[in-house]
Amino acid sequence: MDTVLVTGGRGASGRWVADRLAGDYDVVVVDYDHPGLGVDPAPNVSFRAADLAERDQALDVVAAVDPDAVVHWAAIPVAGTHPEGRVFKTNALAAKHVCDAAGRADAPVVQASSDGAYGFFFADPTPFPDELPVTEAHPLRPEDPYGLSKVTAEAAAGAAARRHDVPAVSVRPSWIQYPGDYACRADEYVGDLDAGAGNFWSYVDVRDVADLVAAALADLLGDDPAVDPGTHEAVNCVAADNALGRPLLDLLRESYGEVPDDCAVDADALAEGDDRGAYAIEKASRLFGWTPSRSWRDAADAAVAGPTLFEE
Repeated sequence: MDTVLVTGGRGASGRWVADRLAGDYDVVVVDYDHPGLGVDPAPNVSFRAADLAERDQALDVVAAVDPDAVVHWAAIPVAGTHPEGRVFKTNALAAKHVCDAAGRADAPVVQASSDGAYGFFFADPTPFPDELPVTEAHPLRPEDPYGLSKVTAEAAAGAAARRHDVPAVSVRPSWIQYPGDYACRADEYVGDLDAGAGNFWSYVDVRDVADLVAAALADLLGDDPAVDPGTHEAVNCVAADNALGRPLLDLLRESYGEVPDDCAVDADALAEGDDRGAYAIEKASRLFGWTPSRSWRDAADAAVAGPTLFEE
């Protein structure tokens, strides 16, 4: 069984990723803290502690594990929760160090980026997209330290891929939601069109995120990967529908007064009830066979067992 090192595997979304991968791989979770010697890990799961923003620690832990692949999911997850300088420094340095370490170990990389890399969500005012749907080729124009750290992380993955001739994939999730606790469906969000305009009312279920990571890993570790060694690809990871359940072009016209000139969404196809999202997801489907399978309609109030990284 291949070994996959997962950084940030004890975090809010990282634990779902680690749990999903533990069914197929030996998963080594690396985080700031070790859960303790008295804790029994779940099958195929083990733990190590390291501060990945410290280069020596990142290189040492990856070298010690010698993984077949690395999933870099550790990061300060959102702007506004820490001082700006710490957000950028921590996220950018950790990505650079982990990607370099993975390259030295000849290990493919799948890492967490974000739709924040486009620069829509934390800008004031929110920039209008150049195109619709927003593809991975859309310019990246972040103004905030979080989005800028994700652009830097993607550049670090590309640099490591070229230098060490390994494949790398950056996953760009939209606002990650958790079954039974969909923040995007809160009254203050649903009742205020402007509240969700910053990412065009987009979201993604954490289980779909974990499925995309698993699909990308399976491809990179397979015999004929879609992503060649020495190359880096970024893929959107977004639900197929929007969080408000309304036609997308209607939402854009109400909020912005227009739609992009480069609009590949056929207005005639937006029949009543067509509530597609604003981000293109075809690239992840083409490369890895992934399509999102969860919607807020079923998942917002669903009772779903959470991930289990420890024996109960």
